[in-house]
Formats: sequence, structure tokens, C-alpha cells
Amino acid sequence: MDWMQASIIALIQGITEFLPISSSAHLLFPSLLFGWPDQGLTFDVAVHLGSLLAVVIYLRDDLIAMTQGLWQWQQQKRLNSHATLALMLIVATLPAVFFGLVLKDWIEVNARALWVVAATTLVFGLLLGWADWRSRRLHTMAAMSWRHTLLIGLAQALALLPGTSRSGITMTAALMLGYQRQAAARFSFLMSIPIILAAALLMSLDLATSDVAIAWVPMTIAFVVSFASAWLCIVLFMQIISRMGMWPFVVYRLLLGAGLCWLLINSQA
Repeated sequence: MDWMQASIIALIQGITEFLPISSSAHLLFPSLLFGWPDQGLTFDVAVHLGSLLAVVIYLRDDLIAMTQGLWQWQQQKRLNSHATLALMLIVATLPAVFFGLVLKDWIEVNARALWVVAATTLVFGLLLGWADWRSRRLHTMAAMSWRHTLLIGLAQALALLPGTSRSGITMTAALMLGYQRQAAARFSFLMSIPIILAAALLMSLDLATSDVAIAWVPMTIAFVVSFASAWLCIVLFMQIISRMGMWPFVVYRLLLGAGLCWLLINSQA
């Protein structure tokens, strides 16, 4: 992979990682349209670390508060709101970890087809629009309960299906439970941290035990581009949903799904 390919794919990854539009659907296009090869393990590690750094910096106040809350809980033996939120994030992550371990091989064999990605892009895009339209949007993140946490965590497990969008399905679930758009997005971003961190660690272990040569220049470019684009997207996304809601992303998903259907029809012609 040359620096141009690394930059473009890292940009796609960074832009789509936290938006409710499915990064897996977009990452199909470079290979389908240009015949570019799979980016490889080192590249995956780099873009995941770049995206992780972006969301950690954006949510640094929340993360610091949760760390302090956990420390105070250990010292005072009394659970506080920040420690509770940290524990809720762990609970919300468990369903995706469990189903990921159980269904990983089945998904790799049966759910990577283009028609699956097109279908999930359309269906879950419509569901996001319906949730945004019907949601009462009453609750802030302070109202997060253990029951709601588990339900949003179960929704996150659906993102194992390519094209679903992890951020999209978790925001959809939070909206359906009556949370404000900003609260739904913020909790979704917090939920992404353990998922991305776990993925980066697993890939790093695979990389350390393999004989793959590390191409440092494309890897560094991928890290920087992924970080910058992911951070900018998070900032702009929070501004957009406060003014226009989720509908710009719903419309985009429908157009994307239609484009994937077109590619599917042409590939079978």
C-alpha cells in the first residue's frame, strides 16, 4: 500500500468510525471500485489507534471523572455516579464481546457478502430515522440505568453484522429509550472506547506474533489521518445533531444503500 492509498482508506475509516453510517460499508468501495488489496494488519492497528486517540481526547473530561470516581469508590467503599457510569460501560460492552466470540467464525463466512451490507445499511438507516422521529428525547446521560445500559449493549452486539454501524445502532437504541440526541451520541462514543481498545490490542498481539514487516511510513500516515479525521468528525457531528438531528445521516445511509445495491446488481450482470 502506498501513501496515497493509506491516506484515503485512513480518511474513510476516521470519518465513518463514529458517524452512524457504517465504516464497513464504506471500506468496501476501495476494493470494489479500484481493486485495492486488503490494507493488512499493521494498517488496521494504526487506524484503530488513531480513532481511539481521537475519542479519548474528545471525552477526556468524562474519562478523568470516571477514573477519579473509581478511585474514590475504592477509597471510600461507596459507589458514586462517575464510578457507576464506568461500570455501566463495562456491562454495555459484555454482549458484544460474548456474541463476537461465539459468532465470529459464522459472521466471517456468512455475513460479509455485499447484499448483507446493503440490506443492513438500508434497514438500520430507516430504524435510526424512525427512532429519531419517535423519540421523546427527555433523558440526559445522568438518567442512564442498568437496564438501559444492558439494552444498549445488546443493540451494540448487532453491529457485528457488517453495515449495521456500531455508533448508529447504539444511538438508535438510546433514542428509542428516550435519551436526548447529545446524550445518545456521547454514551455511544464512550462505549466505543473499550471496543476499539480491545480490537487494537488483539490485532497488536497478532502482529507481534506474526512475521509481517511493518511499513512505518504508511502506518504513520494512517495513524495521523485517522486521528485527525475522527476527531474532526466527532466535533462536527455533535454540532449537526443539535441543529438538524439524525436525518442527514439517515438520508445518506439510504443513498449509500442504494449505491451498494447498484454495485450488487452490476456485479451479477
